[in-house]
Amino acid sequence: MRIRATLAAATVSGALALAAFAVPAAQATDGTGLAQAHKLAQQASGHQSGMQARSLTAADSGDPYELNATFSNIEVNSSKSAIVVGTTNTVHVSYSFTFTHGSDADPTADDFVSGIDLYRNTDDGNFLFGDVPATCTAASSTVANCKGSIDINPQEELTNTDAGAHWTGEAFAIAYNGQDPNDPNADWSKVGTAYQDAVSSNALQRYSKLTVNASPEPVKKGGTLTITGALTRANWDTHKYAGYTVQPVKLQFRKSSSSSYPTTYLKTVTSSSTGSLKTTYTATYSGYWRYSFLGTSTTPAVKATGDYVAVQ
Repeated sequence: MRIRATLAAATVSGALALAAFAVPAAQATDGTGLAQAHKLAQQASGHQSGMQARSLTAADSGDPYELNATFSNIEVNSSKSAIVVGTTNTVHVSYSFTFTHGSDADPTADDFVSGIDLYRNTDDGNFLFGDVPATCTAASSTVANCKGSIDINPQEELTNTDAGAHWTGEAFAIAYNGQDPNDPNADWSKVGTAYQDAVSSNALQRYSKLTVNASPEPVKKGGTLTITGALTRANWDTHKYAGYTVQPVKLQFRKSSSSSYPTTYLKTVTSSSTGSLKTTYTATYSGYWRYSFLGTSTTPAVKATGDYVAVQ
């Protein structure tokens, strides 16, 4: 789920500020509730990742305290930087961490909320969250292993400008300890928070596709093959695939007697204004022809499935 800058539009203070950015786990079953819990932890720590500052002063009911806790063994997206997203399917970016804590926190409690989100450094107030909090399992009385996912729906949450941008991961945890943030008499001094910034560095990429067709099939030895194809990628504005234009694409060939393509390329072909590819080459051996795109910061590398042509 994505939370945009509108979440950070207003400055609030007092106990209402805490209630606005905190819900117990039983109520944090959607991304908005998770985002609210995250903001409480983030701002109680004094950190602002591009969001407008809010007062967390609650003179009548105390301030949240910092948990005696640490995050470690953090892994986001299997430690891969690039997160590749198409046009339709929700991408579930897995994460896991170890939460080491004191007696003031029970990560398995119903009113304990934790997770990892991504925020975009170049765009104030843009965050990507999971739809539900992390699930934590106690490994000992002071250690819990937690895991979850950041859920990205390209139909609702992405635009093309998000591709290639630097996204930073941050971990958070809230122990409500029986306090209900909707209760005006809640004692906020009993609510514990933990926060850690820069736990990962990621980039979103637009899923790419590449096709190839070599003809005629079969071809006479020494004859000319015409190799066509298309390079397309996800368009997050239209939710369709469109040609990736004016991009260098490599032509490769492997003999039918070989199990791998050579590391050298036959030639470079530039995609057209519609993403189409076309070139010619002299046929000498039977084998497989394919195009290979090496990728850019916004679009991952992709290889076409080889097209077999017999030489007679």
